[in-house]
Amino acid sequence: MVNPQLEILIRILWVLTPVYAANALATLPKGRGPPMDFGRNWFDGRRILGPSKTWSGFLFGTFVALPIVLLQAWLILLAPPNLQLVPHYAPTVLGALPVAFLLTGGAMTGDAIGSFLKRRLGYGSGVRVFGLDQLPFALFPIGLGLLLLPSIFVVTFFSLEALLWVLLLTLGLHALFNWIGFRIGTKKVPW
Repeated sequence: MVNPQLEILIRILWVLTPVYAANALATLPKGRGPPMDFGRNWFDGRRILGPSKTWSGFLFGTFVALPIVLLQAWLILLAPPNLQLVPHYAPTVLGALPVAFLLTGGAMTGDAIGSFLKRRLGYGSGVRVFGLDQLPFALFPIGLGLLLLPSIFVVTFFSLEALLWVLLLTLGLHALFNWIGFRIGTKKVPW
């Protein structure tokens, strides 16, 4: 029997691994390609998203992290039912594609929403804003999953312990991956 707290952590890490990977992988194109907002301004005169949100990063993060979800779907199909501590995405590997797009594309969409909110609040691209830099990429796919795939997401995320783990893991891993990205030259700032 697995400790219930450990089981919550395992489930969260299982579901959020593709989210974290998508967010980290989006920096690899190094901002090349057209910006997602095509250089346009919002009604307030500021950029919609800013120059650091590019289509190359969005698509790279989404599609390069997709195989992680498919690998997870395959692995859980191999596990005996009594050892399945993590959510079962679909009865087949290809059936897990909607979950894969929700997690990876949702992470990239959440990251863009964070940038949109930062611009509306008057912060420039690359300016550090606690919360908006770290959380939207993880919270958006979780929120979407709670609505669209409750059998996976409610079981995984609908508790105070789960929320605390999400915050702790996301803030910590985001800081670590951004520092690594800065050190290897894929990010301009270490946050």
